[in-house]
Amino acid sequence: MRAAGQAPPRVLTVAGSDSGGGAGIQADLKTMLALGVHGMSVITAVTAQNSLGVQGAWELPVEAVRAQYRSVVDDIGVQAVKTGMLASAELVEAVAELISGTDAPVVVDPVGVSKHGDPLLAASALDSVRTRLLPAATVATPNLDEVAQLTGSRVASEADLRPAAEAVLAYGPQWVLIKGGHLTGEAVDLLTDGDQEFWLRAPRHDNRDTHGTGCTLASAVASGLAKGLPVPEAVTAAKEYVTGAIARGFALGAGIGPVDHGWRLR
Repeated sequence: MRAAGQAPPRVLTVAGSDSGGGAGIQADLKTMLALGVHGMSVITAVTAQNSLGVQGAWELPVEAVRAQYRSVVDDIGVQAVKTGMLASAELVEAVAELISGTDAPVVVDPVGVSKHGDPLLAASALDSVRTRLLPAATVATPNLDEVAQLTGSRVASEADLRPAAEAVLAYGPQWVLIKGGHLTGEAVDLLTDGDQEFWLRAPRHDNRDTHGTGCTLASAVASGLAKGLPVPEAVTAAKEYVTGAIARGFALGAGIGPVDHGWRLR
């Protein structure tokens, strides 16, 4: 419990804006509020986005991203940083430089495509993600499409999760969480640092309204790290939170609705 007037742990998200409110900066801040930390933001891109997909995306200048980051970190400080949509090589490299100079754990969600299949990362930026961003990560949280995009490894079954994790770890993150949500059967993820392994399992909920799961999970991990939890405990708590949010995802618009970030509060 915090004393009255005492600031909660602070988490900074560096990501794109989702005008539909289901993913991106909006999902990150909702998750952080729900988990009891103070969320702050560096917006890297603005998207025109709804339940049907991404209709447009506009990247912010590197100077604007750098200024937002320095403004928050130099005055308020952070206990954890989470990165999401970084559309270009220039943005990836600038953000990698910023987080490498910040004394806080970093969760890297290497966003490549949206829930609807819309590309959110330029092909020219992939090498920068591999060589600059992933080495700065405390935890990297790729889904199966992002694993394939970054490493060429295709995951068709649970048995493929371990070699996929090894391929991502080769780029230098301290831990990797391979999200197996696109597989059939129960929702199984693998967390490993190359020595320790944690297999995280949850029932699969028959709910199509799952927009924002990746952003939500990464932000939940960052929230746990900001509270001082070790990586395995932070990831386990985040998995529990996002599983509940998926179970209570709701229809919105004519397409894929969002997960319910406030499910514990209702």
